[in-house]
Amino acid sequence: MKITVIHGQEHHGSTYNITRLFLKKLAGENTEVVEFFMPRDTPPFCLGCCNCFVRGELFCPHAEVVQPVVRAIEEADLVILASPCYVFGMTGQLKTFLDHMGYRWMAHRPHPQMFRKIGLAVSTAAGAGAKKVTKDLRQHFFYWGIPHSYGYAKNVWAINWEGVPAKRKAWIEKEVARLAKKILKKLGKVKPGIKTKAVFKAMGMMQKTDWNPADREHWAKNGWLSGKKPW
Repeated sequence: MKITVIHGQEHHGSTYNITRLFLKKLAGENTEVVEFFMPRDTPPFCLGCCNCFVRGELFCPHAEVVQPVVRAIEEADLVILASPCYVFGMTGQLKTFLDHMGYRWMAHRPHPQMFRKIGLAVSTAAGAGAKKVTKDLRQHFFYWGIPHSYGYAKNVWAINWEGVPAKRKAWIEKEVARLAKKILKKLGKVKPGIKTKAVFKAMGMMQKTDWNPADREHWAKNGWLSGKKPW
């Protein structure tokens, strides 16, 4: 199994430590884990040039930074997006990377392998807002084509991991273990649900209009315009 983790921060706070708990419960003898940390691995802000959409992702002025992360996502069995809650949202540095993934949404050029993966969104907050972050991150999973995702949101009531009481940490570890067990049971067995299939079909109808030749070529190359499905 290969796991790709994209951390929305570099500091080792509650979100980071809970993500490490997940990796501890998920990783087996033959598990490969690839991690990226924002902002260290964050590309510059998206310029809105639309090159990724109309010319191809390699024409993005930040492709050299973006594409290694994209390849790691495409090669993974499980993709983890982890971000602490900043003012009721994900970190700006993680959002900056996700902006560069627009061309991989189902409306454009989703990668065939995405329809076989599982996503996990992890977020913590000192107070409220973690659930909103995981909801937003899971929306990205859905539009990438990932058919099944989980969210783990925790309001830890502390500004750092050291401040979380031992009893609460023990409860968090139990919750993480239960969810990790569910994920492991699903690996290699996920299939798109009705919503994913409906959106994919609608996007296929749109591609037949020639509105974007680069996108249409991608769909035609994969056989999706002639009835073939990525699952």
